[in-house]
Amino acid sequence: MTVEIRTLASPSAGRAPGRPRRGTRVGPITPHLYPPSAERPVRAKLHRLVASTEVVPHSHAWAQLAYTTTGVLRLATPDGTYLTPPSRAVWVPAGVEHAITVVEDAELRTLYLHPQASLAWPRCRVLEVSELLRAAVLQLDTTPDGPRQRLDAATREREQLLAAVVHDELRRARAVALGVQWPADKRLRALCESVLADPARHATLEGWADEHAASARTMARLFRRELATSFGQWRQQVLLAKALTWAAERRPMGWIAAELGYASASAFSAMVRRAVGEPPSRFFATAR
Repeated sequence: MTVEIRTLASPSAGRAPGRPRRGTRVGPITPHLYPPSAERPVRAKLHRLVASTEVVPHSHAWAQLAYTTTGVLRLATPDGTYLTPPSRAVWVPAGVEHAITVVEDAELRTLYLHPQASLAWPRCRVLEVSELLRAAVLQLDTTPDGPRQRLDAATREREQLLAAVVHDELRRARAVALGVQWPADKRLRALCESVLADPARHATLEGWADEHAASARTMARLFRRELATSFGQWRQQVLLAKALTWAAERRPMGWIAAELGYASASAFSAMVRRAVGEPPSRFFATAR
């Protein structure tokens, strides 16, 4: 069941309720109608969102899994930005503020997890979605709470069994590097914002450090201290994020490779295979 979205902008006349126009900013999408509990430890909801819809920053008292069966979402937190094509999902711990931008028209399935069904992951992470996890998510009831909403014993038992499958599949799911972490240090954050805006402008940390009148050695040390990674590894995530966004816009792979500064499509393909363990033809197909 799809429920109406609370919109911050004024709706256009004649537009169907619950489906915001492109560019609309919306508030948290009815989380109060799906509170998880000990009896119902995993709650699911479904919304269909058009490209460029933005869900304003918010948080929940419970952990959340954001998963799209179609389309691509970008989920941003104070610490990073994460992308979700249909083969991936983003785990958001309880209390973490996050905002969502719809990159391509998406069918968003959100799971809210009671502490007894949650997992001890303190930070957001992108997870592979197995066929079994996908099937269980699609079978979960998405009816919101209400005066007429009553589950009979058989339906409740089925939901609890599905919740157990979801929990076990999440526990087994492989975390994948498909997010761009953000530093707290202002100097490094300024450099990172420049890279995100135009990642192909410089291929090396030295080029970016010179542009920001900073020492490359100092910036490299900050990457390790703040983000526990190297500049090259961090920039690779930016390139993947850009590529995934353009793939969702139906851009040709050759064009994407050239825009990201790769001399050939094969060099770009090699980078994608190293990063995500599969060729671009398979990985980006989920975004198209």
